[in-house]
Amino acid sequence: MAKTTISFGVVLILLGIFGYAGSHSHTPLALIPAAVGLVLGILGFLAMTDDAKKRMLFMHIAVTIGLLGFLATIKSVVDYFRWRHGAQFPHPVVVQANAAMSILLLVFVIFCVRSFIAARRARA
Repeated sequence: MAKTTISFGVVLILLGIFGYAGSHSHTPLALIPAAVGLVLGILGFLAMTDDAKKRMLFMHIAVTIGLLGFLATIKSVVDYFRWRHGAQFPHPVVVQANAAMSILLLVFVIFCVRSFIAARRARA
């Protein structure tokens, strides 16, 4: 799961950079996915250890950040659908980037939970 965490981190960093570059006003809100991706990438790198306790700790921190990030940005998914149906937003690129981040983090959390369940079953 450490490599998967790093991969999700890289995708979120790229999403944040492209969102920032795509917003004509260069609003710093577009960099939120990049910040979350950086934290996930660091945690994924730290989880690449032979020590099972440290790996478990870093992965649990990563999935917690992923879950909190998903919960914090779920409104952006609703805003995205509102934008698609004609609602006006000052920075539509930010709405799109945060909605994409929300979906990516949901997928990341699902992958982590499945991995944790499989690891628990393997230990039993």
